[in-house]
Amino acid sequence: MHFSFRHPAASLSIIALILSGAPLAARTDTTVAPTAVQGTAQAQARPWLYENSDVPIDTAWRFGTLSNGLRYAVRRNGVPPGQVSVRLRIDAGSLMERPDELGYAHYIEHLSMRGSRHVPDGESKRIWQRLGVTFGSDSNAQTTPTGTTYALDLPQATPAGLAESMKILAGMMTDPNIVDSAVEAERAVVLAERRESDGPQMRLSDASRLHFFAGQPLADHSPIGTVATLNAATAAKVEAFHQRWYRPENAVIAIAGDIDPGVAEQLVKDHFGAWTVPGKGAALPDFGAPDPKQPATRVVVEPGTPLGLTMAWLRPWTPHADTIVYNQDKLTDMLALQIVSRRLEQAARSGGSFLQAGVEQEDVSRSVDGTFVTIMPTGDNWEKALSDVRAIIADAKAAPPSQVEIDREYAQMDTALAIQVENSDTEAGSKQASDLVSAVDIRETTVSPQAAVEIFRAGKPAMTPQKILASTRRLFSAGVFRALLVTGKVQPGLDARLAAAVAAPVKAATNVRLADKPVTMDDLPKFGPAGSVVSRTPIGLPGMETIIFANGVKLTLFANDIETEKVRINVRFGHGQQAFSPTTPVPSWAADYALVASGIGKLGQRELDELTNGRRMGMSFGMDDDAFEMQVVTRPADYKDQLRLFAAKLAAPGWDPAPIARVKTGAAVAYDAMSRAPDAVLGRDLNWLLHDKDVRFRTPSRAEIDALTPESFRATWEPILASGPIEVQVFGQVKAEDAIQAVAATFGALPPRADAPVPAANKAMRFPAHVETPVVLRHKGDKEQAAAVMAWPTAGGFALQKEGRQLEILTQIFNDRLFDKLRSTEGAAYSPNVQNNWPFSYDSGGYILVTSQVRPDRIAYFYGVVKDTAADLAKTPVSADELQRAVAPMQQLLARASTGNAFWMNQMEGATHDPRYVDAMNSMAQDMLSVTPDQLQVLAAKYLVPGKSWSAVVLPEGVAAR
Repeated sequence: MHFSFRHPAASLSIIALILSGAPLAARTDTTVAPTAVQGTAQAQARPWLYENSDVPIDTAWRFGTLSNGLRYAVRRNGVPPGQVSVRLRIDAGSLMERPDELGYAHYIEHLSMRGSRHVPDGESKRIWQRLGVTFGSDSNAQTTPTGTTYALDLPQATPAGLAESMKILAGMMTDPNIVDSAVEAERAVVLAERRESDGPQMRLSDASRLHFFAGQPLADHSPIGTVATLNAATAAKVEAFHQRWYRPENAVIAIAGDIDPGVAEQLVKDHFGAWTVPGKGAALPDFGAPDPKQPATRVVVEPGTPLGLTMAWLRPWTPHADTIVYNQDKLTDMLALQIVSRRLEQAARSGGSFLQAGVEQEDVSRSVDGTFVTIMPTGDNWEKALSDVRAIIADAKAAPPSQVEIDREYAQMDTALAIQVENSDTEAGSKQASDLVSAVDIRETTVSPQAAVEIFRAGKPAMTPQKILASTRRLFSAGVFRALLVTGKVQPGLDARLAAAVAAPVKAATNVRLADKPVTMDDLPKFGPAGSVVSRTPIGLPGMETIIFANGVKLTLFANDIETEKVRINVRFGHGQQAFSPTTPVPSWAADYALVASGIGKLGQRELDELTNGRRMGMSFGMDDDAFEMQVVTRPADYKDQLRLFAAKLAAPGWDPAPIARVKTGAAVAYDAMSRAPDAVLGRDLNWLLHDKDVRFRTPSRAEIDALTPESFRATWEPILASGPIEVQVFGQVKAEDAIQAVAATFGALPPRADAPVPAANKAMRFPAHVETPVVLRHKGDKEQAAAVMAWPTAGGFALQKEGRQLEILTQIFNDRLFDKLRSTEGAAYSPNVQNNWPFSYDSGGYILVTSQVRPDRIAYFYGVVKDTAADLAKTPVSADELQRAVAPMQQLLARASTGNAFWMNQMEGATHDPRYVDAMNSMAQDMLSVTPDQLQVLAAKYLVPGKSWSAVVLPEGVAAR
């Protein structure tokens, strides 16, 4: 079983580099939990997923195997209502490719999604759109080193729609359109995808694989392939790979959704039962084991990349019986690593030699069982950072942890598993289907959330200090050791220095074990008497209401059982972006991290971690146009204390200077990387440029980063936390009277807050003036990479809200046409994207935006296609079919989103101060979905005006603009 509780903080995680650097190498990180420790399941016949395992069978699944060898699992799930999710996994990834076939597994994925001999080229996408499927999210595919998974989420699945969809999927597997014309057409698309991903991250990913997996196929088998092998691909070669691997015995289908399992099972039999492939399929190749003869250290230079190190202890990956005892041992390992991670994080917070450090154990592509430690030094002295991290690990290996440390991490893990049980009845069928095929991929099982808790708790007596110590020693000692140093600049002698640094003797740290002092809610600052309610009014949906307290705090309450054991809280205060001047910079950029980490009263982040440990509580900070926000998803048992935590943050914020130093270092470290690729430059500058260089949307300069002090940060944020209106939203499984009392005792108990009017200049939003030739930006990366942008001003606010929403449909059609032309037909760009931005908080500043990465020599062609498409939308009404293919997915997206509280909470933001938000919420579907072809034509003519457009290109340095 695969457990995943939290991700390490280090941004240079080697797993992220190896598996996520190239877009198609990403591994879906899911939680596949266990199911009742003992019981009748032990006496049942073991389905194919549970062979060689004694974990209880998740009886919600119905398993079967067809006579041709195809395995399937189906289950009923009504989340969201009407949807059926299908995952079809083929045991064929990049590790199955021969040296002259690199990239073929991914190539076939593209060809299969393009069509089959039974479905014309590109028509499967259109058929699914008509059924309400959003391409790219509801229908997609992913190729990894070990497999290829096709995903379909079919909303409002009818018998006819399901039958048609299964027919398409079957055709994609058995008879994809692998002919010379399709291979040639898709070659440009695959090469465009490779080109657009070929930046610093992908190069680091490739270098990391080559080093950590040297001597194994994984080292040089990236799913994206090579330019040489992709250019050499022919229909005959690709078909040969397909014949070897696309076979029923290599296929697994998981179906979870609002469907009778018997019907789902029959669909599998009807559409896949006749699938046969002549001859014998290929045997799985040997993925090898870590090779101790390969170099232990390596230095990689990638200009502009932050300095970082990774250490790895690599052990052979071997198949194992997925037993209860095995999983309890695995959980013990995870607990041991979480103890080390917490110590590392505390050392980083205290302003030491490293900004971030984290540790994780991972089974990588059935090739390695590895322990990975990632380090981001605070400055240039990476040797000191490495030494300090090694010292913390040495201390963990020298002596067992305290029982208090074990209990702390146990509580955290137990809570994570308990939350899955609490929320199991709202777990989406799409996740369950994905979890099952992910379990197949790693050769393990999937079980119910209740079983996960039972297996974990049954193993607690064995999680002794000595066993934790034994796990720690094994995880940081056994196997082949390797280390990688990534740097942005060439320095003589780095290889020798790295080798010497990892070989140097290490002395165990003596001051990194966490204190055992307990922290309780009583340690938070106290409030005054509970506030009184002055009004209580129904609003919006049935059961939703607004409560106003005597101090001016306003509560939007929606007490309901839509999401079992979930309570969503959103605290909106002040005026958000509008609190700042469009011309005077302030350190708003540092607030996301520093405001949260600076503590409450005398409690720092360490104490707050202790306070919330083992509970579903937390704090995140964000900035909306017209309010600052603190958000969390909690649960009925914790939400009252969560309200206390949020209110205390406003009443008595802490001002620990350490987070300021940390956020400054992080911003400085990341700054150079913002110029290394076209998409990074757009991420840095585009929002600022689209707002006519309004400083509120500008990435801070190095000088601004360096100049930030704890005093200047506090001077900006202290008055903001202490003033301005407060709107609290509580949506979820609460009792209305209890929730009102809880808010009255916290936010209602705060003193009335002063509120100065927002200056008119702060409420204005501007769009840049028209340019005849694109603004030129520069990046320092690959000479074959560029990006292009075109935007048109629209509007904002409520007066034209129907137009703003109808523009969503127009931009979907615009996007679909660019996809068909630039990607599917020409391969000129892999990722063209059209967005509609319509701010309700402003009466102007909205825009339609087209962005894409593109080769420098294809920029003129890109602009020609964009302009021609815009002109045609203004000149000619779209067809009824094209409109339906945009409206149907949008209708289904709204239907699915509206089954959860998050959607309604988002729509009601600001409604206590402006009732127009309620009207806008109630009219959303009608505004958006009732649009006609003639109305879309009018909108295109009104807004896609050539003489009002703004454009920009990001070119490599030294490449002339054309």
